[in-house]
Amino acid sequence: MNNLIVGFKKFFTNKNTVTVVGVILAIVVLYVGYNMRINQAITPVTVPYALEEINPSTQITEDMVGTREIPNSMVDDTIITNSADVIDMYANGDSVIPEGSLFYKRSVVTRDQLPDSIILDYPKGYVLYNLSVDMASTYSNSIYPDNYIDIYLKVQNAEGNESGTVSEDRIMIGKLLSNVKVLAVFDSSGNNVFTNLDEKTVPSQIIFAVPEEYHILLRKAEYLRAYESEIIPVPTAESLEDEPGDVTLSSEDLRNFINNVTAMTEEDLSYTQQ
Repeated sequence: MNNLIVGFKKFFTNKNTVTVVGVILAIVVLYVGYNMRINQAITPVTVPYALEEINPSTQITEDMVGTREIPNSMVDDTIITNSADVIDMYANGDSVIPEGSLFYKRSVVTRDQLPDSIILDYPKGYVLYNLSVDMASTYSNSIYPDNYIDIYLKVQNAEGNESGTVSEDRIMIGKLLSNVKVLAVFDSSGNNVFTNLDEKTVPSQIIFAVPEEYHILLRKAEYLRAYESEIIPVPTAESLEDEPGDVTLSSEDLRNFINNVTAMTEEDLSYTQQ
């Protein structure tokens, strides 16, 4: 037994032997590591792909998505590997996803991340309206998306005599519409004011949607330049209600005034007769 131990000691203390053993071990490690990497690279991975061309801002539904196997070496951090991360998402506003293409992270976004997401978030039959505002009319930038506002109208020289001429300067002001939901607030460059709260961005436009009848009224009121008209947003507490009310007309007098000083269309007449 002692002879055997002495033999092992001599074997492992021999420099040539140690060198040979070290080289063999290094080769074995390299061989095993190389094979592991090769196997990992060629092992197929199942990924989703587009069964059809998907246009910008289109919602990606289950029937648009298939799966295929590709070598693991083709997968990197830019590729989406799970179908659940694609279905019910949207193609980015600047991206067309070709038929047969894999899904890339930059090309797939949530609805809120779409640059035109506001056009997806208002009732059928409503029309978008962009109201010019500033820091003062937004109460120091205190009107947020999903807030509700009332729309007031101010007109000057609203009273006249029987001949239609103005007898004296008068101002008429009143609530025109109630329960208008704010969809977005943009600055002068078209950027969402509330995307980065650390930046002091000045609001330039409030975007909301109203029924076509009220949209026409607002457009007419906006162009009453001879009456120095001004459309004024006023915040309300409607968003705190469990079921916020629908957009409603608040003043028949204001509607009649706007229609009386502008040309009436057949569509206008149909609205007023309802």
